Amino acid sequence: MTDGTDTLLRPARAGDGAALFDVTRRSVAGLATDHYSPEQIAGWMGARTPAYYEDIIARGNVVVAERAGAVIAFVDAEPGEVTRLFLLPETAGAGLGRRLLEIGVEKARLGHDGPIKVESTVNAQGFYQRHGFRPVGRGYFSHGLGGDPIEIVQMER
Repeated sequence: MTDGTDTLLRPARAGDGAALFDVTRRSVAGLATDHYSPEQIAGWMGARTPAYYEDIIARGNVVVAERAGAVIAFVDAEPGEVTRLFLLPETAGAGLGRRLLEIGVEKARLGHDGPIKVESTVNAQGFYQRHGFRPVGRGYFSHGLGGDPIEIVQMER
């Protein structure tokens, strides 16, 4: 399916792990630097590897956005929570994040009644608030393998 532009939205498939790794790394480096220390940015990926993302893809809940054959963004969810939403910095602000968030929320609702949660990075809090999420607490990122603790805003809708 396409989103009305030249962007293809599709389920992630085996072999996309390196692209998801790269999108995450580039997203953090380009979008989070005003809210996190250089040490946090440098250690953000921690022990993650493309294989780490292949394991996430194998769960069957990741949707990627692809343009000209390259993955430029992705979203992942589990019942009750949108767990990952990253996009390349140069694609931010054009509506792609909103569309992927909608997909993530739809997936998070499968088999779940009640609020949908997200652990938002500090830099993304405004984005989630514009899309109906409200802050309910603060903490540290709990998904994945990171380096230094990454402060997050716990949100729900």
